Amino acid sequence: MTFSIVARSPDAAFFGIAIASSSPAVAARCAHVRAGAGAVATQNITDPALGPLILARLTRAEPAAEALGAALGATPFAQYRQVLVIAADGPPAVHSGAKALGVVSTAISAHAAAAGNLLAHPDVPAAMLAAFESQGGHLAERLLTSLSAGLERGGEAGPVHSAGVLVAQAVSWPVVDLRVDWSDLNPIADLERLWRLYEPQVDAYVQRALDPVGAPVFGVPGDP
Repeated sequence: MTFSIVARSPDAAFFGIAIASSSPAVAARCAHVRAGAGAVATQNITDPALGPLILARLTRAEPAAEALGAALGATPFAQYRQVLVIAADGPPAVHSGAKALGVVSTAISAHAAAAGNLLAHPDVPAAMLAAFESQGGHLAERLLTSLSAGLERGGEAGPVHSAGVLVAQAVSWPVVDLRVDWSDLNPIADLERLWRLYEPQVDAYVQRALDPVGAPVFGVPGDP
């Protein structure tokens, strides 16, 4: 049903998640990030409420495993959930409940964790993690490379229809929040095209919020 990766930059300045699914609008339900705190993916049979609960604990500098365990302990349905967590420091943590669907697999490194359910092949998360570790550049770029690698290794057992990438840095809102909520073809390729369009403007949109006087002009018809 879903494969995803959560990650941070080595200096913990950036946190992000990339996710894909056969279900519509997967990133709207499953992707959660907060600058200075971490990133959470809540998937399989999804409980979106787990994301904010875990992020609140990460904001208080709880380790990923501790924050994950506390949130799961507060729900009677932990066995249905697959949850990936990365904090500002320490190793990531992943939970795959006993009722997670189909082929379930996980891969974890120092600064990222990938996992999925209903996978076409158990090596999908490992392929995602290897691609992430081999890629430089903006965290969003690395996450998208990872997502493509997961698809190339087989992705889900069925067709993928939605995808998203979410990145937090410094400010209280995500600096990157791109989604393809439904595609009959390849939502990951569509998402990569969106990123190429948006990438040159990421910093400018932040500057327009923080300092509109000194921010670059929009460059659209009617902009003076």
